[in-house]
Amino acid sequence: MTVAVIGASMTKFGQRDAWIRELIAQAGEAALEDAGIEPDDVEHLYVSNMASGEFEGQGGIMNALAHDLGLMPAYSERVDQTSSSGGAGIYEAWQSVASGASDMTLLVGGEKMTHCSTAEATDIIASITHPVEYKHGLTLPSFAGMTARHYLERFDAPRESLAKVAVKNHKNGVDNPHAQFQKEIDVETALESPMVADPLRLYDFCPITDGSAGMIFTTEEKAQEITDDYAVISGVAGATDTHVVHERDDPTVMGGVVDSSDQAYEMAGLGPEDVDVAELHDMFTILEFLQMEGCGFAEHGEAWKQMDEGRTEKDGELPINTSGGLKSKGHPLGASGVAQGYEIYKQLVGEAGPRQVEADTGLACNVGGFGNCVITTIMEAR
Repeated sequence: MTVAVIGASMTKFGQRDAWIRELIAQAGEAALEDAGIEPDDVEHLYVSNMASGEFEGQGGIMNALAHDLGLMPAYSERVDQTSSSGGAGIYEAWQSVASGASDMTLLVGGEKMTHCSTAEATDIIASITHPVEYKHGLTLPSFAGMTARHYLERFDAPRESLAKVAVKNHKNGVDNPHAQFQKEIDVETALESPMVADPLRLYDFCPITDGSAGMIFTTEEKAQEITDDYAVISGVAGATDTHVVHERDDPTVMGGVVDSSDQAYEMAGLGPEDVDVAELHDMFTILEFLQMEGCGFAEHGEAWKQMDEGRTEKDGELPINTSGGLKSKGHPLGASGVAQGYEIYKQLVGEAGPRQVEADTGLACNVGGFGNCVITTIMEAR
């Protein structure tokens, strides 16, 4: 059964006074309004969230949201797939409609993080690494630093190419009213920012963020009864890679990205050349290159060349992270993948405002951990 997206929402990302329950209620209510449907129409509710218990001691948020939005007796479920929880939520919401189990499904992703210190938040996130890695103090930023150094040296890529990722995504974020950072930076600023994990500096990393986003899924038949403007999910797939990062054959290849995107392309009957706009999981600048290559947008070791050529700019051949990406938009863990879906949907229905590009087909790649699990989603305009 063909699954359509008929509405989506995104709250302001950044440091929010609201706690998780209020954040996800805001996104859920806005998604219902955007789709023009009533709470009684919803049959399934999925809430993408990585660590509400660890961050604020709040459990059962899916049941709380069903109550707060008046969705009873809709089935509710929390989806946790670490930082790819949002993409996993898209996959589950798609499955619920495609299988015929639900005619109308609401997905909301959210996370509340900024009340914790950087050290506390980093420790919570680092708990997803292998226990042996965690024991030795390895964190996701340290993996990113080691991978970036290897990539730059192996492929003779200039350090400035990574800085250009940050510059591009900050520039795109200026046009996103929901983004955490709405300011441009230059290459020099990025290269002179404080060192975090050599060779990566402050502007190579996404911020700690609060926020939420929502999407409404239904059958294409029902979508046609509700609206003239909708998108369909033509391909969606998930894949995993080794839990221990050093066991991978090549640290510059994200196997989960390769496998999930290959499966999504096959399902959609499309290839990388058919994608008009993409949202990639740039938690660290190096990940944008690795995902460009894993999704087939660039040959192995050559994504940096496309960055230098401006191909991924908003006015380039393949605009990447028109939303500002995680780098500028922010990364509230459970919400990020849903916010990627929001951006692709808005681009396809022509409602992206000053970020709008010409696009009939869009791809979102949401990464958990350091490529431990990945969801790739392809949407097409109707």
